[in-house]
Amino acid sequence: MRRPLPTAVAAVAAVALSATLLTSCSTDSGTAEATTTDPATPRLALSYDGGVLVLDAQSLDVVGSAELDGFTRLNPAGDDRHVLVSTGNSFTALDTTEPALTDVTFEAKTPGHVVRHDGKTVLFDDGTGLVRVFDPAGLSEGTPDTTEFTTPEAHHGVAVELSDGSLLTTVGNEDERTGIVVLDRDRKEIARNEDCPGVHGEAVAADETVVVGCQNGLLIYRDGVITKVTSPDPYGRIGNQAGDEDSPMILGDYKTDPDAELERPERVSLTDTATGQLTLVDLGTSYTFRSLGRAPHGEALVLGTDGAVHVIDPNSKAVSRTVDVLDPWTEPDKWQSPRPALYVQDHTAYVTDPANKKIHAIDLDTWTVSGQADLPETPNEITGVAG
Repeated sequence: MRRPLPTAVAAVAAVALSATLLTSCSTDSGTAEATTTDPATPRLALSYDGGVLVLDAQSLDVVGSAELDGFTRLNPAGDDRHVLVSTGNSFTALDTTEPALTDVTFEAKTPGHVVRHDGKTVLFDDGTGLVRVFDPAGLSEGTPDTTEFTTPEAHHGVAVELSDGSLLTTVGNEDERTGIVVLDRDRKEIARNEDCPGVHGEAVAADETVVVGCQNGLLIYRDGVITKVTSPDPYGRIGNQAGDEDSPMILGDYKTDPDAELERPERVSLTDTATGQLTLVDLGTSYTFRSLGRAPHGEALVLGTDGAVHVIDPNSKAVSRTVDVLDPWTEPDKWQSPRPALYVQDHTAYVTDPANKKIHAIDLDTWTVSGQADLPETPNEITGVAG
């Protein structure tokens, strides 16, 4: 069921609500009315302080919004229609076609990572270690059935279910995170590696290769074998990765100061999962954890604080071009604070501009800025669905 939208779309209504103009009403009663739109329409979802905006990904028009209290995180649900909104105690599905929060909710003590792979979506509850796996295809019909597994100890972790039913999860507790374990379809252990202090993040590369980051490199899992890739520095943290399931290359951040409260690195890591070769690429500008993306032909994209998107050729492993998008900006001290963010969908990269309440689109075939739009709110996180 769809949850009605709250009354606060006055600012949004001033922006062209052409395709899906909503009639707002109370969150306690009534039903939000909306003109039915084509579910194949690509959408973007942008969080802001107080809710989520939904945009048409082609026109960049705002087509709806939903109010939410507190800091929220956004992830595609996996069905090309819904976005999972992480709040203080749940993952809740947002329907982007007729924009509204739904009654599809997965309770969680501390909602964490959402991973999509091979037609399955995996939720990780950091507060309990509960892993839930479901087929997102039925989200429009209600809450889907889940299969569950609970890690021995709760921690800030991540899990991926592979095509053969095996499950890769992180290993850790409240004090430390040490590596990964892989369980078969019956949840019996088949592989383990705990040479990965501070394990964080995941990405899937070609040949169903799963990569997780460590404070001293990466772990690569493929075909029952875990391989360690060691950073060139004693502390070389790769905590955030961007993968492409058609490419063996993994883009990652790279930090070298274990004592920094906020390190602003200027190098990124590019790892060939087929050979284990890790290459550091100097950008000449800093970036943040919301700066990483992949283009449709395998290029690695990094949004720098110089305001440009830096394009790294996966073959030469060097910056091949830059696309100027924003004015130079500074990373805020608090990770939850708005900062420019990069999101790639199909052949378009989207860059948020919190300082000016705008969004920009980059055509990844011509490498030009193809559009921009004003926003009624200051954007924070961004994600989307292909329709």
